[in-house]
Amino acid sequence: MKFTCNKNDLCNAIAHVLKAVSAKSPILVMEGICIQMQETQIILTGYNLEIGIRTSVKAECDAEFTFVLNARLFSEMARRMSGEEITLEIDDMLNASLISENTRYQLSAMSAEEFPELPVVESAAKTAVSQQVLRSMIQESSFAASVKEDKPILTGELFESSQGVFYIVAMDRYRLALRQENLQDMQDFHFVVPKKALSELISMMKDDAEQPCEFYTNGKHIVFSVNGFELFARLLEGQFHNFRTSIPAESKTTVTLYKKDIMACAERCSLLINDKNKAPMRCVFADGYLEISCKTGIGAINDRIPADITGDSLTIGFSNKYLSEALRSCQCDKIRFQMSGSNKVIKITPVEDESFIYLIMPIQLKE
Repeated sequence: MKFTCNKNDLCNAIAHVLKAVSAKSPILVMEGICIQMQETQIILTGYNLEIGIRTSVKAECDAEFTFVLNARLFSEMARRMSGEEITLEIDDMLNASLISENTRYQLSAMSAEEFPELPVVESAAKTAVSQQVLRSMIQESSFAASVKEDKPILTGELFESSQGVFYIVAMDRYRLALRQENLQDMQDFHFVVPKKALSELISMMKDDAEQPCEFYTNGKHIVFSVNGFELFARLLEGQFHNFRTSIPAESKTTVTLYKKDIMACAERCSLLINDKNKAPMRCVFADGYLEISCKTGIGAINDRIPADITGDSLTIGFSNKYLSEALRSCQCDKIRFQMSGSNKVIKITPVEDESFIYLIMPIQLKE
């Protein structure tokens, strides 16, 4: 039994499927990629019980057969093969040979009987979103998802559609990131997708793609279909915080400034901050300027940039890390800060609209 396919197509498929394979598992087959030979294609599947990735590659097959190869070894061997085509031969004893122009590898395969089946997700309703839009929404919000496992629901991102508006929301105990788009024909839904799955989804999407990304769910699992790949993920269970109640309705101080200016200040401050030397950025909004200072055991900095300030003058403390991550994620030239006091949440939006809303809890300053 054998199949022959294009080397580049195979290597590209392996590179994505590999991301859903367990790096180390007591069940050896879980460290492999399942390969299903069909008449005109091979189907490659990786599944670690949390996320699964499946795709197909055009191939000439002389039989229908399913087996598993160690994912890391298969990936490295395929990548190093000579020539433009790869042939894989396998016998009934699961002895496999990987053959190309001048190269031949031999390796042992595994039976596919113990390989876990991907979840069956049946849904008549599929949601389609432009790849460019969905990728932007995830990239501009995912930084705020929690990395701590003590509250698993916060390690994912909320997907919600309501009254023609599509929201993606991520948050931890100190910040919140919301991206929204008006998509009138979208059905209503509400579920939370693990951040890890969305990270893999981003790597599959293309900025110049004409086809949308489709997704559908059965309430327990979700499937994303994009560019010939299917990504399966288990949805997170639990009650996601009602993000609408966290967004301030009004403010006492509104500040407009250029993103590049405040990012440069934050980067200069970061030279003085590390795990052993922590300190907030002290920000004073007054008299048409934002004055920033920071002092740690390494040294101190005083900085100033122009700012358009409306309302009360204000002194407030920022986390350099949280502010920098928010600023790097937003795709606009000018941003607006809205604040109601030194101990109240800071709201960051674009100047033109509220396509994104970032909320950051301030740090209490010592006098």
